[in-house]
Amino acid sequence: MNSISPKERILRVLKKQKVDRPPVICPGGMMNAAIVDIMKTTGHTLPEAHHDDRLMAELSRDVHKYTGFENFGIPFCMTVEAEVLGSSINFGTLACEPKIEKEAFDSVSNVVYQDIGKMLKKGRIESVIQAAWHLSKKNKDIPVVGNLTGPLSTSASIVDPVTFLKELRKDNENAHRVINYVTDFLIEYAKLMIENGVDLISIGDPTATGEILGPKMFEEYAVRYLNKLVDGIHSLNAPVIVHICGNINTVKRFIPQIRSDAISTDAMINLRALKDEFPYLTTMGNLSTFLLQFGTPEKVADQTQRLLRDGIDIISPACGLSTTSSIQNIKALTKTVKEHGEYARSSVLPAKQVH
Repeated sequence: MNSISPKERILRVLKKQKVDRPPVICPGGMMNAAIVDIMKTTGHTLPEAHHDDRLMAELSRDVHKYTGFENFGIPFCMTVEAEVLGSSINFGTLACEPKIEKEAFDSVSNVVYQDIGKMLKKGRIESVIQAAWHLSKKNKDIPVVGNLTGPLSTSASIVDPVTFLKELRKDNENAHRVINYVTDFLIEYAKLMIENGVDLISIGDPTATGEILGPKMFEEYAVRYLNKLVDGIHSLNAPVIVHICGNINTVKRFIPQIRSDAISTDAMINLRALKDEFPYLTTMGNLSTFLLQFGTPEKVADQTQRLLRDGIDIISPACGLSTTSSIQNIKALTKTVKEHGEYARSSVLPAKQVH
């Protein structure tokens, strides 16, 4: 297995097959690794690369080259979907990611439902899928990760988020209608990415947390629509990673119900304990991004080795990297996995079937 390519390694892990060592990745999207040091070194910069497909591809290659992460990840933000669905975007600066400037609607009851086929021709979608095509054609051994903003977070990016969260309870019918519409759009967007060379999809849905929703609404909304999205992507023969933000303790019993091929978590989660409790889960994470920003290469290497000893399936940062993160710290993460990550599994546990 010494000659296994990064693409084959991550795809094997997501199929619960044996590999030589864990992959080390940073998916992009919410977990964007286009840090300032890389952009200043290469001259391939944001916010320009949010709009230009060739520049987006070049910056993704830069991240792979200078960090050692074993993937390409596009796009570099969580606003592509909201822009297409009507919200106003501030595209940020070299050091500041894009933000929602104004949501398109003030209530779930006022959402205007557009033709999804027409929406797929708007905004930056063409730039993203063309960047995927460039990356996949020129670098066949490196996996291209396409990133989606999850159903609840996208919905809260087109409807005023404070109102949206209240209306999950107060206007249940229209809330479900909006999230269902958004999910249908995300499936079609994922389809375009996959058709243009994306190998796997990573979903970041920071609004879909137990801390924000509580257990009842996490089950009703987060699990339901994440699974609809995951099933839609699986129907396109592509694997899926889902990142769950925050402390999952109040909703931990629902995590195995999410039908993704891997679960990524924040740094406060003990992934070894999660694996012990649910051994059929494929786990991803979860090196502290605070450590990557403010720590030393030695401490980063120590914590990375702990994740390796704990048998975490995919090693990655726990969440979005600060744009001021140290390139030396990131290299300490990726180098440690590549030099010390070899392991063997005597058996692979089958995925639990959830109905």
